[in-house]
Amino acid sequence: MTNAVIAALIALWILVLVLALVVVALLRQVGMLHERLGPVGALMLPGGPEVGQETPAFELEAIDGRAVRIGGPADGRSTLLFFLSPTCPVCKSLIPVVKSIAREQGDALQVVLASDGDAQAQYEMVVRERLEAFPLVLSTPLGIAFQVSKLPHAVLIDANNQIVAKGLINNREHLESLFEASRIGVASLQDFQRARAAGLLGQNQGSKA
Repeated sequence: MTNAVIAALIALWILVLVLALVVVALLRQVGMLHERLGPVGALMLPGGPEVGQETPAFELEAIDGRAVRIGGPADGRSTLLFFLSPTCPVCKSLIPVVKSIAREQGDALQVVLASDGDAQAQYEMVVRERLEAFPLVLSTPLGIAFQVSKLPHAVLIDANNQIVAKGLINNREHLESLFEASRIGVASLQDFQRARAAGLLGQNQGSKA
């Protein structure tokens, strides 16, 4: 009986070691795959003004009474237009990222939050998430103009009111990819990856990413 128990324990430990080796091998393969794929970035959805075009002009009023201008005469700042909703859990998870980017960019960037629907729910979201620093506009026409069909969605507009990047945002990397795409002069990081794979980018530009 004792010999049988010992044999069973030995077999169990061998099985555990084999499984551990399999897990290590799988993790290594996943890491290699992730490295090959590289940054995917925000997903650009069809519709709305294209990257490189001038943004539609809007004169809006935030829910706290502040005047908000999208497009029109340039004021020397870039604009991050972030579409969100009080009922969107991914939007909520990205609010700290938006705040962090706003701090990093300082006076060079204005952040405008955009939504629609029940005004009271929007007020409560602003208070709950401490978003008082950013104007929040409720405008269905704004969402229609940019063809926002899924949330959260972001549009980065440069100081000359040209759209430099846009897309569906699901995590911090997606949001930061808008600024990275703008920096290297492509519409999205997907375009950058495709161009690099096709050998259309010079060595210096490719090394910047």
